[in-house]
Amino acid sequence: MSRQLIWIPFAVALGLLALIAWGLYKPADRTVHSALVGQTLPAFDLPPILPTKPGLASTQFGAGKPRLLNVFASWCIPCVAEAPQLLRLQQAGVVIDAVAIRDTSADIRQFLARNGDPYAAIGDDKTSSLQLALGSSGVPETFVIDGRGRIVQQHVGDIREDEVPGLIALMRGLQ
Repeated sequence: MSRQLIWIPFAVALGLLALIAWGLYKPADRTVHSALVGQTLPAFDLPPILPTKPGLASTQFGAGKPRLLNVFASWCIPCVAEAPQLLRLQQAGVVIDAVAIRDTSADIRQFLARNGDPYAAIGDDKTSSLQLALGSSGVPETFVIDGRGRIVQQHVGDIREDEVPGLIALMRGLQ
C-alpha cells in the first residue's frame, strides 16, 4: 500500500501540468458578452448633429427592418480605419445609423467629407449618455439591432474587412 501512495504526488503533478497545457493551447474567447444583447434598446431621442441629416431616436429601430447603430467620433483614429467597411456595408443594403460622441458639427462634417458617409441618421450625444446606457466602453462600437429594436450583437472596436461578409449575412438573416 505504501508503494502505491508514493505515486499520488506524481499523478497530481501530472494532472496539473495537463490542465496548464490545456489552458495555454485553448484559444482565448475574445468576444465581449454584453448584458444588453437580447434586450430592447434603451429609450433615447438625440438631436441631429448635422442640419442635412435627421437626429436619432429609439423609436426608429422598431420599424421591422434591422439596422446597425454605430457609435463613433471624428477624433477617433480607429473610426477612420472602419470607414471603408461601413461604406461596403451600406453598399450591400445595410441601414447604418450613428451616434456622434462628444463632437461638433464642423468636425463631423469634415470627417464624413474625408472618409465617406454611410449613415442614414446621426444623433448628437454631447454628454455620452446614450453611449453609457448602451454599455459602450469606447469608440467605435457597433450594435446590430433587429427589426423589433432589440440588440442582437455588440461589436467592440473597428469593423475589419474580413468581418464585413459575416455582418452582411447576419443582417440578411434578420430580415
